[in-house]
Amino acid sequence: MIRSSVSQASSAETIGARLKRLRLQRGLSQRDLSSPGVSYAYISRIEAGARTPSVKALRKLAQKLQVSVEFLETGRDIREVDDRELRLADLELELRLDGESADVEQKLEQIRQEAAAAGDVGSALRAEMNLGLLFAQRGSHLEAVERLERVLGDDAAPPPHLRPDLYTTLGQSYAALGAPDRAVRVFEECLRRVRSDVPPDAAVQIRYATFLSYALTDAREYERAAEVVREALAGADEQPDPYTRVRLYWSLARLSAVEGRQAEALEYIRSAIALLKATDDDLTLARAYLLAAGVELRQKATGSARHNLELAERLLGPHPEHADMGMLRIGQSRLAALDGDADTAVERARQALSLLGDFHGGEQGAAVHALASALALSGDDVGAHDAYRRAVDLLTVHGRKADAGEAALEWANFLRERDRDEEAEPILRRAYDLGVDAETASDRKR
Repeated sequence: MIRSSVSQASSAETIGARLKRLRLQRGLSQRDLSSPGVSYAYISRIEAGARTPSVKALRKLAQKLQVSVEFLETGRDIREVDDRELRLADLELELRLDGESADVEQKLEQIRQEAAAAGDVGSALRAEMNLGLLFAQRGSHLEAVERLERVLGDDAAPPPHLRPDLYTTLGQSYAALGAPDRAVRVFEECLRRVRSDVPPDAAVQIRYATFLSYALTDAREYERAAEVVREALAGADEQPDPYTRVRLYWSLARLSAVEGRQAEALEYIRSAIALLKATDDDLTLARAYLLAAGVELRQKATGSARHNLELAERLLGPHPEHADMGMLRIGQSRLAALDGDADTAVERARQALSLLGDFHGGEQGAAVHALASALALSGDDVGAHDAYRRAVDLLTVHGRKADAGEAALEWANFLRERDRDEEAEPILRRAYDLGVDAETASDRKR
């Protein structure tokens, strides 16, 4: 990693003084440095400050002194714009390899301000992009949206097919802020543009179609979500890259899970996992294992769920994103509850809520549901009752209808087991309204 900027000489040093210093450092006389067209007398006048060297003279002198023309003229090894680009590249690499350091935001902001003051539009834009991605990674989605909107609204912004990470992060930040309609608009526009600008690039079209289906699902437009992803899947028949199909299977799995079709969701996610094993994308594979574990926990398949959670934790690595770690903790809480370990279940659920912060509303609802189950198991009836209420409200508000129905049914059964049938009755009706059928409710009661 580059931990300091490029070599810098004093800005007060003149070209003549620099020429003399370099010449003496190399043990050369003015005559040694001379060449046709650059006499020793001419060199003497340059060093005395009486002459400014021509471009041709600078080239010849730099060659003999074995430095760049840029350094001889300015005292810097590279131009300021190149220095900023080098520092930006170093920070980008640091973020990818080492995770976020304490001062990375400050360094990016400093480069952005330097570039803006110097009229270096490209570096300023690039620093702003990275700040937007950094805030999204932290879970500060409002700040991420503000940064990325400024970047992508600029005429010099890269198009969606060149920097899909910027556009998908913007859309996902809108979704995390509870604005799925705006996420839908972002991904619809991206899909329109890539179809127009790069029609042969099916892979990038599939990427945006997948994220559009996620956003439509969050917006409860389930029919459109299914239509978008199936259309993309049909267009991927001749795609040799398995990752394009992974995205689509994953989208269908997510849609099926949201609609309460758990067996179908598990089949899609198993197909995605099988294809992912042929790729090097550990993070995506970890997320697939998390999704599979979530479905298996609903089916009380603790053995396979435990295995998938362990695989996910291993693949997430030393610097996981808060949202991914939050989902892992939710799964671990549910597993501990099924194992009868109330203390661990409560601890993991609280950790999930801390990791998810004030964003990821649907996932927050899942974490509160896990906490409610854990508190009920631990004997904290007051806390469990309050957590069930919050879970049902959060899951309903964020379009997780099947999950909300599941939480409401569990809440009603929790009250029935404590002989609070009168309180349970309206909650059970709410579970029915959310799509829980009477047969399922009867099975749960038994």
